[in-house]
Amino acid sequence: MAELVTMPKLGFDMAEGTLVRWVKAEGDTVEKGDVIAEIETDKATVEVESSFAGVMFKHLAEEGEDLPVNTPIAVVADEGEKPSEDEIESLVSAAGGKTKKAKAPKAEKEPESEEKKSEVEADAAPAEKDEPDVAPAGGVRSSPLARRIASDKDVDLSDVQGSGPRGRIVKKDIEAYLDSMRSEGREEEAEAVGRALQPIAFSTGEIPEDQVVAMSRLRQAISRRMQDSNQNFPHFYLTREYKTGALMQMRKDINALLPEADKVSVNDFIIKAVALALRQYPNLNARIEDDSHIRRFGQVNIGVAVAVEGGLMTVVVENADQKPIRLIGREVREMAERAREGKVRNEDIMGSTFSISNLGMFGIDEFAAIINPPEAAILAVSAVQDKPVVEDGELKVGSRMKATLSADHRVTDGAEAAEFMQVLANYLEEPMRLFL
Repeated sequence: MAELVTMPKLGFDMAEGTLVRWVKAEGDTVEKGDVIAEIETDKATVEVESSFAGVMFKHLAEEGEDLPVNTPIAVVADEGEKPSEDEIESLVSAAGGKTKKAKAPKAEKEPESEEKKSEVEADAAPAEKDEPDVAPAGGVRSSPLARRIASDKDVDLSDVQGSGPRGRIVKKDIEAYLDSMRSEGREEEAEAVGRALQPIAFSTGEIPEDQVVAMSRLRQAISRRMQDSNQNFPHFYLTREYKTGALMQMRKDINALLPEADKVSVNDFIIKAVALALRQYPNLNARIEDDSHIRRFGQVNIGVAVAVEGGLMTVVVENADQKPIRLIGREVREMAERAREGKVRNEDIMGSTFSISNLGMFGIDEFAAIINPPEAAILAVSAVQDKPVVEDGELKVGSRMKATLSADHRVTDGAEAAEFMQVLANYLEEPMRLFL
């Protein structure tokens, strides 16, 4: 029986997506759970898995198309089944969509003169769509994975010819570019391409012209959400400095027993500590439901901000209060890697109830974050630093870290938020509590 694949709704605020690439071509065998296409949403490029098994009978959408959610994009049929156009039309109509009309076969014609043939070909040439006179983010159309590989290999994307829709550069184009350089005997340059290029901003030549670039879907989504949060959420902020000497020593001792791939980070401890503290302060693990109700979540799902090409993405550790630190660390690493490769899963980015933004790895002393709607609070974590401190009347060197809580004043108040920060101190300054 033929089944219809539709544009999935990947998130409560997703209205449309771009079909970036078909992974399964027409005629390919499809197993349940196979990745059949890549979809670009406001948040990321997501792999779409098939809910059916059979054969990819027909694509109903083309690469590069922007499509509303629930729009039919493909037909998966049983092995040997050949649905008619009427059957496909019926399936699509039942789903509230429309199919593209099949092209009628061309009738055989008498040979034409070269002059007439040229006229026909000119008339038949498809009209090119008007493109806005702006370059996409970064100046070159490219997939997130292609951009990551290009960055790793120091490849200038402007030197690469794209083969995707509207000249979009994909992974195979970067690989082909590097292969061509090697085949020309430029192996050393292929490995270090781009390193000799001097950034224009640091040259002493002419001042470059302004660039107008199109905002990526991710940047547009961040723009809308942060503007809404900053304008409509009454933020207040609390900053506290934490003693981190015991935590850093415990992390060192634990990592000495673990293989390199499983070592835990300071952020893994913080996620666990925040999750346990939220159990005692459910108003911070909440959201405004309407003008007269607050929803206090039963689960403690911690969103962790991850830097990706073109912005930030929040990956989610579900039930973080229930998980050991080592498992939290593994999940965050795997989800962050998928996010940076453009292969994030829907479950990786959905359902957070409280967020953490950690800029400690950049040496930031202190900052405040904007609440991630519709959550009630976010914790901004700064760098762990050795600094002069006074303890018991003596000047010493101590390990310290600052964190700032941004909270929604409609949901909680200063005293309650301050108590939360105090309980968080109990977990961070006496980290053995995280294991009890």
